[in-house]
This record gives sequence, structure tokens and C-alpha cells, in this order.
Amino acid sequence: MLNATDPLRPALTGLAPVLDARTRILVLGSFPGAASLAAQQYYAHPRNLLWPILSALTGEPLAQLPYEERLPRLLAHGFGLWDVLGACQREGSLDSAIRKPAANDFARLRELCPQLETVGFNGQTSGKFAPQFAAEGYRTLVLPSTSPAHASLTLAQKLEQWEMLLQS
Repeated sequence: MLNATDPLRPALTGLAPVLDARTRILVLGSFPGAASLAAQQYYAHPRNLLWPILSALTGEPLAQLPYEERLPRLLAHGFGLWDVLGACQREGSLDSAIRKPAANDFARLRELCPQLETVGFNGQTSGKFAPQFAAEGYRTLVLPSTSPAHASLTLAQKLEQWEMLLQS
């Protein structure tokens, strides 16, 4: 049986970025959880709070919409989604189980998102990349994780901090 550190274990590949030339705020997670990879959808776990938080920030019922309808509405509000890691090895969904991480290539981000101003990191693991983005001139915010594994804060408490994304 293979384990998470087995060199023969195939790497998991993340999801394509959701962004365009209108993106002003980019939310970066660490790497999609098992439910998201299986569904090929960002934040697919039903108890993850990202979609309810983005619904509140945009004033749109994103959490209630089918996934394929969420993304264009999110982009229309200037939000984008991606992860700091493009591939890794991992058993389960916990960031602490990530092995052999490979970062996404952010070299073309300015070209793809010329209006990008703010990068919000969904949790401490992705937040380790904040200095790299700050050095490129982006405003960075390390925000509380929306993962159900991080339930020490309520939705209201998390939303209060996530609202900082909308401040300039």
C-alpha cells in the first residue's frame, strides 16, 4: 500500500485558475481538498464557508447557484480564485498532509489580470506566499481559513475579516 510520502505515489493536480482581465481581488487557497478535486470545483465541500462568504461580499446568492453559474458572476464582481500550489502529494484534504508541493506559476499574473490589486490568502498555508505577492506590489491579506477543519471562528467572525478584501 502506498502512503503519502511514497515516491511512486502520483502527484495530485490542482484546478485551473478562475480569473480574467477584470480580476481586482484574487483569493488564493492552498490546494483543493478531496471533495473539490473529485467534483473539479473550487470549495466543493458542503461545509466550506467560502461560497457563503463570497455571496455576502458580492451581494449575490453565489452559494445557492449551480457551480457553472457561480464563476461568471464571481468574475463579474472582480473576484478570481486559484491556489498557491498547482500539484502535490496528499492523503485526504488537510494542508498538514501535503508532501512534495509544487507552486503554481504566477509569472503571467500581471499580464492576465492587469487590474489586480489585492490578493487574499484563504488560511495560513497559502498565506506563506503573501511576502512573494507583497514584493510584487500587491496588497495582501492572510484571512481565516474557510475550511470546515478550521471551525474556531463563526461564519460572522470570518466574514468580518474577509470584508477587508473590499477595502482599498
